[in-house]
Amino acid sequence: MLAGEPYIADDPELVAMARRAVRLTAEFNDAAHDDDAGRRRAIGELLGSVGPDTEIRPPFRCDYGTHIDIGAGTFVNFGLVALDVAAINIGDDVQIGPGVQLLTPIHPVDPEQRRAKWESGLPIAIGDNVWLGGGVIVLAGVTVGADSVVGAGSVVTRDVPPGVVVAGNPARHLRPVR
Repeated sequence: MLAGEPYIADDPELVAMARRAVRLTAEFNDAAHDDDAGRRRAIGELLGSVGPDTEIRPPFRCDYGTHIDIGAGTFVNFGLVALDVAAINIGDDVQIGPGVQLLTPIHPVDPEQRRAKWESGLPIAIGDNVWLGGGVIVLAGVTVGADSVVGAGSVVTRDVPPGVVVAGNPARHLRPVR
């Protein structure tokens, strides 16, 4: 799965991992507003790693959690959906707006393969000091380079170089950051 090879989503090991993620995301999302320690414990157990001074606001959703690494000083606003059938790496000092989706799964176009429940995935990498505006969708296999800005509502279908502003559906280069 993490290597991008096809897999069957109903595999018992994957089902167990997904159930664990459901339990831990519920603990995180349902913790009392002032229970910072409870939230930190749940998200720390759920994700592969979370850097210091990172804030993730609930609700948060993921497939497995263990394939997500978030750097230091990152801010994740309400409603992040991070489907991590492949690795999702989020750098340091990243700003993620509300309602962002990071989507690593790939489903086959062939109807027989879909009916048989075959899937695959490609990793997503978000560089340091990136800003993903509200409602951004980043698709499988995309890298967003350091210091870049992705405008609200954009759909990122291909790599974004460092230090640029992109926006639209599909996201297109608008200008350098400076």
